[in-house]
Amino acid sequence: MPDTFYNTQALGKAAEIETCKHLRKQGLKLIEENYPSKFGEIDLIMKDNDIYVFVEVRLRNPDSYTTGLESVTKSKQSKIRKTATAYLLEKKLLNKTVCRFDVVGVTQTDKGYDFDWIENAFY
Repeated sequence: MPDTFYNTQALGKAAEIETCKHLRKQGLKLIEENYPSKFGEIDLIMKDNDIYVFVEVRLRNPDSYTTGLESVTKSKQSKIRKTATAYLLEKKLLNKTVCRFDVVGVTQTDKGYDFDWIENAFY
C-alpha cells in the first residue's frame, strides 16, 4: 500500500489517542478502543458517569470545508449505531443502560491539537 495510507492511518491513530486523553481530562473513563463489528468500528467507548459514550473521532485539516460533525454522514451514523448495538448486546447491556453518540473533530495545530467535541451529536 502507498505510504500516504500508512501516514494517514498513523495521523488518525494519534488523533484518537489525543482525543482519549482530552476526554479523560474532562472526566470520562475509557472502556474500549477501536471496537470492531461486522458493521464497522467505534473509535472510543467511554463512560460519563453512568452513560456509555460512543465516540467518533474525525481528524480535520485546518482548511477543511466541513466540520467533524458534518463529516459524519447518515450512513456513518447508521453504522455507528449498529456497532454500538452489537457492543451492548455482547456485553448484555442493551436496555440496561443509557448511551449517547459524541463526535470529536480534531485539528492538528502548531501547538498540538484543537478539539471540537459535540456531545449527543446524533440519536
